[in-house]
Amino acid sequence: MSADSIRAAEIYAQAAKTAAMAPQTDGVSETAKPDFSQMLKTAMETTAASLQTGEAAAASVATGNASLVDVVTAVSAAEVSLEAAIAVRNRIIEAYQEILRMPI
Repeated sequence: MSADSIRAAEIYAQAAKTAAMAPQTDGVSETAKPDFSQMLKTAMETTAASLQTGEAAAASVATGNASLVDVVTAVSAAEVSLEAAIAVRNRIIEAYQEILRMPI
């Protein structure tokens, strides 16, 4: 299993957990009508946190407070997270462009 598929599975699991924990409204559970903006916000916050962790690890290795293995692991996780965010952005742009091409 590649790192990309592992990260995608983690993001999906987190989004599913967020949707399941949302309060119910109108007698319909939030899992039946998930809040897309909240899922995107959660994914972006997770990506930002991963990038900050990678930067902090790189700074700590520069001062000699962390091992190189920890830094490589943190930076790799940040890279995978950023690539996933870019892939989602690209798919959103493609969908928007497809909608613009639809005849009215």
